[in-house]
Amino acid sequence: MGKTVLVVDDDVRNIFALTSLLEDHKLNVTHAENGRAGIELLKRTPNIDLVLMDIMMPEMDGYETMKAIRGIPQFRSLPIIALTAKAMKGDRNKCLEAGASDYITKPVDLEQLFSVLRVWISRSHELAESVSSW
Repeated sequence: MGKTVLVVDDDVRNIFALTSLLEDHKLNVTHAENGRAGIELLKRTPNIDLVLMDIMMPEMDGYETMKAIRGIPQFRSLPIIALTAKAMKGDRNKCLEAGASDYITKPVDLEQLFSVLRVWISRSHELAESVSSW
């Protein structure tokens, strides 16, 4: 694929597992261990194609982080996939309302993860092409 994914998660074990898996599928991976660091990394790294966002993080949780990212004009259409172990009724809608493009529960089903990645990365690419042709 050759695309770049930002993983934002406070658990280094999750970062390591996701990074290894994504790199095995020819994706470039960068990571941040909290929401603020994720936002700063996005601002400094313009070529990120998609964000995998953990919801349950201390200080600035995934909901707050996604809302802040959506408040930055150049990231309004950036695909953000929420990852959460807290799979309770209403969580999906709460994630989408906060700015997530999609939602996956932990433990992550790998087939679902790659299906979602393919959909959102291709949509992001199509959107970028249509905008640049204006």
